[in-house]
Amino acid sequence: MLPAAANPTPENKNSVGEAANNVGKSVRDLVAENAVMVFGRKGCCMCHVVKLLLQGHGVNPTVLDVDEQNEADVTRQWSAFHGIEGPAAAAKFPAVFVGGELLGGLDEIMGAHISGELVPRLRAAGALWL
Repeated sequence: MLPAAANPTPENKNSVGEAANNVGKSVRDLVAENAVMVFGRKGCCMCHVVKLLLQGHGVNPTVLDVDEQNEADVTRQWSAFHGIEGPAAAAKFPAVFVGGELLGGLDEIMGAHISGELVPRLRAAGALWL
């Protein structure tokens, strides 16, 4: 379960991020309930770039900015339900989930964007209507 200290970003105050604070939703629940879910570090410039890229495509991702003391717990949760072990399970922020699957961090999102794979994945997840 996510600790109560995790706060949503200001642009998503009414999002599931706020609900996670109130009811202690798990990472698995947040990922399952949102077409696009971004876990980021507070004040991280790479997280900001990912949010801007997604918003530029017309996607309104649910964003949960994780405090430093909660990073290990959040990372452990998403690694566990995706079967990621060893060094690959180390904290990597931002972590972007599209359609319930871990797409990756900034490098993977940019790669998918440049290769033309991002928009079809966003459509398939129900994050884009056009």
